Amino acid sequence: MTLKKPHLTMKKILKHTCLFVILGLLFTVNSNAQSGKKALDIKAIKAMEGCFNVEFKYTETFSPEIDYEKAYDYTSAAFEWAEIIEETEDKIVLQHLLIINDSTIIKHWRQDWIYEAQRSFSYVKDNTWQFEKKNYKDVEGKWTQYVYQVDDSPRYSGTATWTHVDGVSSWRNKADSPLPRREYSKRNDKIIREEPNTDQLLVQEKGYNTYEKRATEDCKSAQEWWKNNQEKWATVRDVWQDVLASHITLHLEDKVDGKKLYEHLFYGQGYEDKAAIEVLIDSYVTKHN
Repeated sequence: MTLKKPHLTMKKILKHTCLFVILGLLFTVNSNAQSGKKALDIKAIKAMEGCFNVEFKYTETFSPEIDYEKAYDYTSAAFEWAEIIEETEDKIVLQHLLIINDSTIIKHWRQDWIYEAQRSFSYVKDNTWQFEKKNYKDVEGKWTQYVYQVDDSPRYSGTATWTHVDGVSSWRNKADSPLPRREYSKRNDKIIREEPNTDQLLVQEKGYNTYEKRATEDCKSAQEWWKNNQEKWATVRDVWQDVLASHITLHLEDKVDGKKLYEHLFYGQGYEDKAAIEVLIDSYVTKHN
């Protein structure tokens, strides 16, 4: 019998397990007081704001194919500022910024937390996302985390309950995600998806991410950069909000005019006003009923 090795093409996606554990939150939770529970949830989410040393470690563990050659372990480190840029009673938005050599700032990912949200999106394959409306009973008391890419396009979302036990607050969810921009073969359950419900496991991987808090003033350069650039990115978010509001299946082109969307937004000229940004984003987006 000949073993067939999976094709390592762009049709692969990963199953990304999101695990946020916020340590040092010493609260007593009354299970009968929903408002008190929600307050603890909010404190846990807001604890992710700050200046951090970040380290990523990943190692491939198991593959069903005996001739699969495991990749080398992957380790990376970063210096990051996370800032709450929007907050209401039921919504908290955190923008992450990378700091390189203490002075170069790169806009990074964004996470929106919405309480009892009935709308969510999920990654299908090939830069395509679909939307789902959930029953209220399925999201009651829960938070949905929406994760967006560096250009504020969708990445993945998931819904779960925050728990607060023995001074530790945690939220766990598992969701499909496109491969990260920095690499195309490292993380968690890596699968090949030709069609829905035909997933083929390529290899499993374990990941361990740590965020070590440091003094807020250490991230002053990122805070200043955001003050000077936040207006443009607020406009980008508004345009994407209009696109996503249709709640229909969405496909995002990989490149337009030979460039990825973030390259136009990061380095291109003339993308300061809403009209220009709308034209740019629309050139990447195809909607399917």
